[in-house]
Amino acid sequence: MLAAAAPASADRRTFVLALMGNLICSWSNNEGLFIYVLMILLRTDEASAAVVFATLNTTRARLDLIQQLVKIRVTDKALARSLTALVERFSESTKVRNELKSLHAHLRLFGRHHPYPIDAIGGNKVRPQIRRDKALDESRLQEMLRTTNEMTKINRDIWDFLPRLEAHVCGGAQPQGLPTNVA
Repeated sequence: MLAAAAPASADRRTFVLALMGNLICSWSNNEGLFIYVLMILLRTDEASAAVVFATLNTTRARLDLIQQLVKIRVTDKALARSLTALVERFSESTKVRNELKSLHAHLRLFGRHHPYPIDAIGGNKVRPQIRRDKALDESRLQEMLRTTNEMTKINRDIWDFLPRLEAHVCGGAQPQGLPTNVA
């Protein structure tokens, strides 16, 4: 019965999975941009900043380090507030990403017996639930779309912010290897 209904809902499932993938990839790309923030704040090269970034094994630890470095390196209060606002916006998107990462893990773990109503993705029968966070309904999909759009804005805002941070922290002396925005 489930296999027979699957073709009718394939487009919807493809849309949901593409939306999830886009959101998760956008989030990862944005997190990686914080390597350049660290590079500037630490006054180091990209490789060294990447080592520091990778050594901290959680996003929260990376963002906390950035916030601590802002306190000792950024004397311009408006600039510090701008960076704090970027970090806060990114942290909000992290909540949605973490929920999707959790969903992905449950989908792998439980196969067809996933914790979300099958109905929300493909129009099939709803199976008994092992765990249910938020329904993957139209409202949730719109939230995912808004979050993905916000991550695009965050990405552009970080790229726009980097030269201002660099000018303030380095006072004209550039860290080694700051890339130009190619996005």
